[in-house]
Amino acid sequence: MATPFLSSEDFDERAHQLYNAGEYDEALEVLREGLLIYPDAVDLHVGLGYVRLAREEFAWARHSFSQALGFDAEHEDAWVGLGEALLKFGDMDEALDCFARVDELGAEEDLELGLAIGRALYREGLYWESSERLTALAARHPNSAEALAALAYTLHALGDEPGACRALRGALRNDAEFHEARIYLSHLLFERGDLRGALSELECVPPREHWDPLSLWRTIELKCSLDGCDEQDPRLHSWRTRLTELNAEPDAIDHLLAEVEAAFESSPVEGAASLCVPGEGEGAWERGHVPLGRSEAVAEPEVQLHRVRTADGAVFTGTWEQIVVHMRDTLSDPSEPLSAFIHRTAQRIRTVTGRDLPCDDPETFLRESARLGLLRIEA
Repeated sequence: MATPFLSSEDFDERAHQLYNAGEYDEALEVLREGLLIYPDAVDLHVGLGYVRLAREEFAWARHSFSQALGFDAEHEDAWVGLGEALLKFGDMDEALDCFARVDELGAEEDLELGLAIGRALYREGLYWESSERLTALAARHPNSAEALAALAYTLHALGDEPGACRALRGALRNDAEFHEARIYLSHLLFERGDLRGALSELECVPPREHWDPLSLWRTIELKCSLDGCDEQDPRLHSWRTRLTELNAEPDAIDHLLAEVEAAFESSPVEGAASLCVPGEGEGAWERGHVPLGRSEAVAEPEVQLHRVRTADGAVFTGTWEQIVVHMRDTLSDPSEPLSAFIHRTAQRIRTVTGRDLPCDDPETFLRESARLGLLRIEA
């Protein structure tokens, strides 16, 4: 039931809290309730657009952002959201125009908006455009660890490992407890043959902040080879304890990666050749098109559900994000942060295949996993 004593700002705040908690269905209901009372509230339309993006209802997201801009053509968040939605339809030029409009409105120095644009471009594989954005953003915000870390991921995707290392070191100078960035830096140093540097970075991360057995194993092995520790050395106790905790239950990802490793050793191409990634052919996005002139109330869009099958036969269904959540709950510790699960899995896959997986977006994470033969997208 509608609650008219709440202001539009109250509805927006409630929806924002639900959105941050990943409760997109509940956020959607709050926003729709608010719009019944305040149909001209721009922020509610913008919030609805971002919820639609999270629910992968890209045509409706575009519609919501367009409605918001109809009320306020200078709303920077709406331009960013519209650009993200257009990227999902492959409309790169139009999306870049939206992001350029944000600059024209004088918001090019806004840190959060800049990160949103840079990450959106990165998720869609537009690494060069992302790096340009994030390089400028990091220059404007030299004290932002987030901006520098985001830039590092993009530079690494472009093959600029020295640049990625410099950006990560800058991020750590700004935030010495940015553990994810430090572990990422350690892996880059290890790949470059700087074993002592890799160990030094790994040792700066408390064992409890390691979520990937790979980084723990690497710490133990490097301490043995470089510092002369033996298997029973008490200096390894905290690292081994944490490793035992992570390996307390068999992790199905281990079995999946073992099969992939065998496939890559026998024929690196075969694993990727048998993929089934539907919806990427000509006209795939047109099936989701909604004319911008239609009202939000005309029809309730169906949430697009997908089905993913892993190499060991496990099947997961839902939206892209729900699938990753189900995978974490089934294959790992349900209390583990979702981002930590994704990054841990990506790091282990990189060790086996030498390939990087995007970690910011569930859809691209799963699609790239499919391209490597780690799983099959069936619907």
